[in-house]
Order: sequence, then structure tokens, then C-alpha cells
Amino acid sequence: MDSRDSWPEQARGTATRLLAEMAADPAGQFAPSVYETGRLVKLVPALPGHAPRVRFLLEQQHADGAWGGPGDYALVPTLSATEALLALLPENGTGAAGGIVADAAARGLTALSGRIRAHGTLPDTVAVEIIVPVLIDEINAQLNRLNRLNRKTLPALTGWRGAGARLGIPAGANPELATRLREAAAQGHALPHKLWHSLEVLGDNARGAPFVEPVAGGGVGCSPAATAAWLGDRADDPARQPSLRYLAAVQSTSGGVPVAAPLALFERAWVLSTLAATGVPFTAPRTLVDSLHGAFGDAGAAGGLGLPPDADDTATALYALALLGSPRSPECLWDYHSGDHFSCFPEERTPSTSTNAHVLQALGASVASLSARQAPQAQQAQSAPPVEPRHCARYLATIGTVSRWLSEQQHADGSWLDKWHASPYYATACCATALAAYGGAAGARAVGRAVEWVLGTQRPDGSWGHWHSTREETAYAIRTLLHAGPARNPAAIGRAAARGRDFLLRTDSGTGGTGATGEEFPALWHDKDLYTPVRIVRTEVFAALHLAHTDPRVAALAGDGSTGYAARIEV
Repeated sequence: MDSRDSWPEQARGTATRLLAEMAADPAGQFAPSVYETGRLVKLVPALPGHAPRVRFLLEQQHADGAWGGPGDYALVPTLSATEALLALLPENGTGAAGGIVADAAARGLTALSGRIRAHGTLPDTVAVEIIVPVLIDEINAQLNRLNRLNRKTLPALTGWRGAGARLGIPAGANPELATRLREAAAQGHALPHKLWHSLEVLGDNARGAPFVEPVAGGGVGCSPAATAAWLGDRADDPARQPSLRYLAAVQSTSGGVPVAAPLALFERAWVLSTLAATGVPFTAPRTLVDSLHGAFGDAGAAGGLGLPPDADDTATALYALALLGSPRSPECLWDYHSGDHFSCFPEERTPSTSTNAHVLQALGASVASLSARQAPQAQQAQSAPPVEPRHCARYLATIGTVSRWLSEQQHADGSWLDKWHASPYYATACCATALAAYGGAAGARAVGRAVEWVLGTQRPDGSWGHWHSTREETAYAIRTLLHAGPARNPAAIGRAAARGRDFLLRTDSGTGGTGATGEEFPALWHDKDLYTPVRIVRTEVFAALHLAHTDPRVAALAGDGSTGYAARIEV
């Protein structure tokens, strides 16, 4: 696109390409996961692509021997990769390749031992309380298996020969629950659907578990690891061919597999709601709108095939549909109502601030769509049950309740944290923008504190980031500043947003700020492992730049290269 084109034309063209790309991709764009890939290396070594999977693990190991994110976020991926590499080692000696694997495994063991002794805490990731003790038990079992070797064989593991050289279980892990789940599966009891996503924790009891039914595409629990655990070594069984094709399809050219797939509803709801909420000019393809409607059942919508419905994906899809002028009834959200807030799933361990922010947006937009429908000029045609006027009072009351709950969850410094993301900038953007739109006077006070926190945490280079500067977190900060309503200090907001915009422009690679595997967007989102929803993050960066370009507080401070940057950002 010519950079001389007007901004609306550039932005519309960028959004059109993004939506066409997304509509043609039923799986979604997600970076590969060390945890998930490690489980495939262990569970299905005969599956084609084994060597690239092993190579992926070796290439992803850090200099300190760990894998994954900073701090506690390294624990789960390092356990998975280390156990997988140990499982590859033979008991009767090894060649050059085995020496490389043994060295990487030994470095992983050293990293794990030091981390567990020094910290002994768990990250708030999916099923962490059962994944960690299961993997530690399996690592210790692998060490016992290899203990028969003499010290001249696999010398890298010499320090782990004795029976006392084993990993301990950190605080917060729940080995008893893991044992109960395994025993229940062994006795033929069906496990709740939400546990299928982590089916691999059942060990041998997951193999061919009769209570599990793969989805049409062959996946189990929307997880490559869960699918591999269910499949086991039965690759020659014709009935398992769809699952084999699923595992082959989700593996990237790097050898890695994503933490979940396919996740079309999750990706589409987030992308469409972000574009619509930030005012990007676009026309949503009918196929995408219909796919959101088609994902709903009685209990709402699930993020992907093989997952149970949840409040977060349900609320975000409802919000997107309302903004797109195709609203549907939010009555299914009441299945997740927990008094003063909404649970993501029944009996969840910790509540989610971002989920409740999305519920607030869904209810607020539903009330707004009802008002629009009742206007004399409103068009009544739509493809889903409308928002009913008799529910309006309940929605308004709940909007007030959820707004108060969100305000109460705000930290003293003005930020929020969330169970689905490692960075406070994500949670703060979710909560601040929802409260700015629908939270009333009390919400406005919380938003003001959030804006002050964002202003006070900007880095000297104009960026934001929890651990270090990232494009993703900078986009969230800009969105908080510019999309959170009026503020007391518009000049300071304009300057900060302009500096953030300039950081995004300086760090743009010309391909949307990301390579094919998302390596330029560090993994910050929570599942069993930290992961990157690449297309969603690319959209957040584009939306932040759109806000910066169209906001008069920032437009007055235009920097070098601000004209035509939508044409350069190929999302």
C-alpha cells in the first residue's frame, strides 16, 4: 500500500488483510510450547517429526539450563523438557547425539534443583498443582532407571547417580490430587471435561481412556499433549488416524507444537473485539460473525474445539458481536455467576479480573445494543436471539456489582493482575477500559489510578514491560492511556502515548513485529505453559498505533515515520 494513502484507507486495508487471513485459518496463530512439545517427545517418539521436536527442545534451552519464562514460569517447561530428554537416554551407553541430550538433561536437572530449593513456589498456570508433582515423579523414576549405569556412561549425569540425588516436591503442589485422578481413571471413572486439556497427567491411564472422545479433527482436550497421552503407542490402529493427523498438522516447521489447538473462537473474538473497540475501520466478513454465533451452546462458547465453554470466551464473543451490530442474549453468562463476580469455570481455583472485565463489557454492550434496537431507526434483522428488555434491570444491577468487584481487586499502585496473563499491563488494560466505558463514577476513580500507574512505569525508551520492554505490553499501556476515558492530565498522557507509539515504530520489523513462530513477542499468556497468541498480539499493536494516530493528544506530537505506518505493519 502506498504510504501516501490516507490513514483510514491504510487502516482499513490492514484490517481487511488481517481478517481475511484469520478467516482462512481454522486453528489460529499460536507460538510453539516447550511444555507441550516435551510431552510429545516423551509420549509419541514413533510419530513422524520426532527429530525436529527433539531439536526444538535443545535449541530452546537457556544458558542457565532452564527452559521457558522468567522466575517461576521456568518450572513447568523445564520439568517437561528435562523429563523428555531423560526418557530418550538408553541404559546401555550412548553415542554423540545421546551425549548432547544427556548434557542438556543434566543442565535441566541442575536448574530445577536450584530453583526448587531457592524458591519452592508455583506459577498460577493451568493445572500446575498436578502437573508439577507428576513430572517430578517421572523425572525421579527416569533417574532410578538410569542409576544402573556405570559412571563412565553418560558422565553428564554422574552427579545424579545416588538414590538421594532426586528432586523434591515444592509447596503448593498437590500430589494427592494427582494420585486420586489416576486411580479414578484406572477404575474406569470419567473425569470432568475441563481436565481433558491436561489428560497427560494420568500417565498410562490416559491411553485409550474410554471416557474420552476426540473431536472431529482428532484432537483431545484441544491439547497436543493430551492427544498424545490418549493415543499412546497405538499409531497402527486405524481408529486413531484422525489423532495422528491432528498431531502432524499442529507441529510447526521448527518442530514445536502449540499449547492448545485449534483456538479459532478465542482468536476471532479477541481480534474482532479489539478492532471494533478501538475504532479501527473495517467490515467483518460474514463468515467470521457467523462462526462466533455458531460457537455458542446452552452454556456459552468455548475457546477451541475440545474445550468446555467458559465465561471469558463467552463474554468476549458476546462483546464482539454486540460491537459488530449482531448481538445475542448474554443469558448464558449466569451459569458462571458467583455472587459479586463471575467465575471462568465452575469450582475454579482463583478468580480472573480480565474475565470479569470482559463480562462487564458484554453486559454493558448488551444494554447499549438494546437501546439502539429500540431507537426508531434501528434495524431489527439479526441472526441470534435478541437482548430482551425484561432482563435490562438485572444487567444494570450486575454491571454495578462487577464494577465494584473489579475496583476492589485493584492494587494500591493502580494496577491489576490476572490469572490468564503474566503481565499487569494486560490485566490493567482489560479492567481500565471496561470500567471507563461501563463502571460509572467509582470505575472512573479506579481508571484514574490506573492511568497514573501507567504514566509512572514508562521506561526511558518509551516502552512498557513487566520484566523488560515488549511491544505487546507497550500496546496495552497505550490503550489504557488513550482508551480509558477523560483524564486530569491530557498533556502528560499525550506525551507518554507518543513516546510509546515511537517505540512501536522503531521496533517494527516490517512484518508485524513477529516472525513465523512469534519469537519477537515473548510468551506472556497463561496456559499449562506461557504462550503467545501471535495474531491477537499483532492486532493489539496495530490497534494501539491506530489509537495513537487518531487521538488529538498524540497527533499533535507526531514523530518521524508516523505517516503511513499502517501500510508497513503487515498483520
